[in-house]
Amino acid sequence: MGAERDSVIGGGAVGTACALDLAVDAHVHTGFAAGRDAVGVVVSAADQTGLRALTFADQAGPDTTWLSAYADAVRRARHRTEMTLRVAAEVEVVRPDGWLALPPDLAPLDALSVAVSDLPVGDELLTPREVRTRLDMGLLTAGQVAELLVAAAVKGLERASRYVPAQLARPLALLGQAGLDDSCVTPELIGELASACRTTGAVVEVSEAWRSPSPRVVQMLLDTAVPVAPASDARYAAEVGRWQYLRRV
Repeated sequence: MGAERDSVIGGGAVGTACALDLAVDAHVHTGFAAGRDAVGVVVSAADQTGLRALTFADQAGPDTTWLSAYADAVRRARHRTEMTLRVAAEVEVVRPDGWLALPPDLAPLDALSVAVSDLPVGDELLTPREVRTRLDMGLLTAGQVAELLVAAAVKGLERASRYVPAQLARPLALLGQAGLDDSCVTPELIGELASACRTTGAVVEVSEAWRSPSPRVVQMLLDTAVPVAPASDARYAAEVGRWQYLRRV
């Protein structure tokens, strides 16, 4: 299993630079954090859906104490399925330099899923609502928001990849939450993001729950040989590997 998991982490089954493999779900949650169901229940649901690979990516941070128990639960589940199961954690970028709110012990993890839920601006972390307010007040432009968001994602991936393989969670979703269309993300910015993904070996998640990134951005990433992977971001077992947005993409 170890060699098999390494090949998945490297991009073979988790992400591909030519298509979306809908037999993979690269980001699911459990009752350890943001989800509602136990690891075993999620695995059973994924088996019934016909998935080949599943990545657990519960939200974790500096105060997280349950990573060892979480990883043990996933390891036990490996004995009851033919699927490849990976242990990851979703972590937030909290500073413009890509500083991550990491849990204290990364040893149990096969990967880090890097998210930018709030926008790092100087010494502040702006929620999407606060970003919208600053846009309305003329204190930020859509282009500036896009530049800051991509820069935070790039630096977060660079930092995460020093520890374990990295993947980018719901990229650019913050734009939609702030009322912006991703047309403000120029091809040059996508090129910067793509370059960082190739350099770090990071996979980009295409999120069913967040409908992000857009088909336009997915195609631009594929055109630059960036591996992408379907990610349900499921909080309930019944949502695992269930694709609607992804099939349209």
